[in-house]
Amino acid sequence: MRKAVFAALGLAVLYGCGSEPTRDETKPGVEDRAPASVPSTRPAQPSGSAQPVRPTQIDVNPLKDPKNILSKRSIFFEYDSDRIRDEFRPLLQAHARYLEQHAGAKMLLQGNADERGSREYNLALGQRRAEATKRTLALMGARESQIDAVSLGEEKPRCTEHSETCWAQNRRVDLLHSGEF
Repeated sequence: MRKAVFAALGLAVLYGCGSEPTRDETKPGVEDRAPASVPSTRPAQPSGSAQPVRPTQIDVNPLKDPKNILSKRSIFFEYDSDRIRDEFRPLLQAHARYLEQHAGAKMLLQGNADERGSREYNLALGQRRAEATKRTLALMGARESQIDAVSLGEEKPRCTEHSETCWAQNRRVDLLHSGEF
């Protein structure tokens, strides 16, 4: 028994002492590390064969990966409406699935409106939009306790021109995950 423990301890020490080549900081050159947004190019390991995690492996956060639907953070609404458009249901389904799989994750929904209408009306409309989004996420599997819904009304415009194209960008709910608010 003692031999097995010492053998395992010895292997752990040897494994931990493995070294990577060091880079000479005095020499000019190209950065030799891959950027954080580039996924690892290592071939996938067959299931059942556990491989130790090495510093060269890069785990890309799906919330920040531009190729992942979870990186999209806004849904848009028609004029004077809080109805979720069908084109945004796949996006909401993906966010609901993420919240369902990550019990500790939290989300803040910020409802927005364009500048037309009174300040009070736009605050109420932004809240209705955020609440409609929260209900939809809950129906798709997220827990309501993970989601807070607030209204910013017309106070956080994405575009400040006075045109329909611009106003359409301001009629939205922004989906923010933990650490982003």
